[in-house]
Amino acid sequence: MIRLLNKIPEFCLSHWLLRIPLAVIFLQQGMSKLPYDVEDGASFDLSPLVWWFVTYGELGAGLGIIASGLLAFKFFGDAIRGISDLFTRFCGIVMCSIMTGVIWIGEPTSLIDVLLYDNLHVFLWVGGLYFALRGSRT
Repeated sequence: MIRLLNKIPEFCLSHWLLRIPLAVIFLQQGMSKLPYDVEDGASFDLSPLVWWFVTYGELGAGLGIIASGLLAFKFFGDAIRGISDLFTRFCGIVMCSIMTGVIWIGEPTSLIDVLLYDNLHVFLWVGGLYFALRGSRT
C-alpha cells in the first residue's frame, strides 16, 4: 500500500486558495479603471504615467499570478518552472507596490490605523508579499 502511495504524483494545490482570490481582486480593480482616463488618476492627485502603471499593473499582476501558477505545474520542464518562479515573484512585487501606494494615498495617521482600519489593503499587500518571497515553489 505504501509503495502505491509513493507512485502518486505530488501535487501541492493549496497556493491556489490564495492565488485565485488575489488575482480576482486585482483584475476587478484593474478592469474598473478601464477605459484608461487621465482624469480618474487626477482625482487621486496622480500623474497620468503613475495612473497608467496602476491600471495596467493591476491587470498584469492579476493575469500574471494565474499564468505563473499554471506554468509551475510539475509536468513543465525545469526551465519553464524557473521562469514561472521569477514571474510569480515579479507579480508579487507589483502587488506590494500598488498596495503601498493605495495605503499612502489614504494618508493614514499611524501604522496602527492602517492595521486596524485598512485591513483589506493590508491583506492584499501581505498576499503580494507572500508571492514575492515564496515564488512558485511548491
